Amino acid sequence: MSDVKRGNRPLSPHLEIYRPQMSSVSSILIRLSGIGLVAGLLMLAVWLCIVSCGPETYERYSWLFENWIANLIWMGSIWALIYHMLGGIRHWVYDLGFGFDLKTSDLMGWGMVLGSVVITAGIVGTVWS
Repeated sequence: MSDVKRGNRPLSPHLEIYRPQMSSVSSILIRLSGIGLVAGLLMLAVWLCIVSCGPETYERYSWLFENWIANLIWMGSIWALIYHMLGGIRHWVYDLGFGFDLKTSDLMGWGMVLGSVVITAGIVGTVWS
């Protein structure tokens, strides 16, 4: 053991010290979108099971999928799918050897965020209209 006097200093930097950067925000959003994809896939699996049981069963449980919470989960899952797809395209561009400078990387990160919102809004607007 070391006898170094640390005083009130933290042992390692904490999140409140750092200013959020697009790369860290994008990384966090990729993980959150992965959770959204799992939620959407579970809901889709339940819906498919209910549909496969016949019209009577579907009528009995259709309320599960026809409320604002279910719609929010569906929309979040669509956003997660689009965001993940755009993240895959960004990594493909990285694999080709492009976009490593900070400005381009930030632009691609913002493109993922804005593109996923716009594409999701277009899909939701088309499907729910």
